[in-house]
Amino acid sequence: MNAPSQRIVRVALTETCNAYRPMPATIDGLGALADRLGEVRAANIAHNMDLVDRAADHGAQIVGLGELCSAPYFALVRDRMWLALAEDAAAGPSVSACRERARARGVCVVAPIFEDDPVSGRRFNTAVVIDERGEILGKYRKTHIPEGQNELGSFHESFYYGPSDGELGEMPGNVAQNPFFPVFETRFGRLGVAICYDRHFEGVVRSLAAGGAQIILSPAITFGAKSRRVWEQEFEVDAVRHRLYIAGSNRRGAEAPWNQDFFGGSYFAGPNGRVPTIAGAPAGLVIADLDLGALAGTDPSGWDLGRDRRPGIYSP
Repeated sequence: MNAPSQRIVRVALTETCNAYRPMPATIDGLGALADRLGEVRAANIAHNMDLVDRAADHGAQIVGLGELCSAPYFALVRDRMWLALAEDAAAGPSVSACRERARARGVCVVAPIFEDDPVSGRRFNTAVVIDERGEILGKYRKTHIPEGQNELGSFHESFYYGPSDGELGEMPGNVAQNPFFPVFETRFGRLGVAICYDRHFEGVVRSLAAGGAQIILSPAITFGAKSRRVWEQEFEVDAVRHRLYIAGSNRRGAEAPWNQDFFGGSYFAGPNGRVPTIAGAPAGLVIADLDLGALAGTDPSGWDLGRDRRPGIYSP
């Protein structure tokens, strides 16, 4: 049996945190930022564009930015002030900067933002997929929104944005049929996105795989003991089960004034398990070479899970 031809794609994930340094020392002092939220966003955009440049310098063809990349993780509190950071997913400052940098560097950029939909007036946690020409291929909206508390703190995401409504508008790069789980055809492979909490739901990766995804980017902001334990395992299980690659990126570091510590731990999983990352990647980046050609080969285990599934006997 002939081995499949290699098709190597280099993918970079950012692993960083809020880049705006003059943050208040206390939560009570956050109100002082109300007139400076534009500066907060601008600092984070500049930081992320620098990481895109560094990733491109190291040969990356796809760059996945972190969840809510142009903001601190404000969902640790309920505060209407942060609603002002929501922006248009077509022409807002974060997406505009990413389009320019994608075009200048010839890389595909996946840009997770806090979206304000000008049509519906609703807000979403959204990832915009931009090709190497700087063209928007479409977007994915987070489908499951967490609200709860663990041993380290609370998270109040539903205060700020709702779950995807499947009304994603024009999607010139989408090749999937499910309106909630688009898959984007790019020069470097077919990409899907599952944002943070979405990764815990079995139907998400299954839907993206059914839509033809070869690489799923999963940008996250996660913390807590159980989250860390599960983080180390679930991408590998799903990547093996569905015979694709999953690139999971988590925020790293503590952000004042909440001082919640995000554990990082970004990694890549593929059909054979954990994928090694390249040595010498710049700070704030995790980079790996993914062989899309291997997805067409025979599983070395002898398994063919897609062939042997029995969907007719499973509970809905």
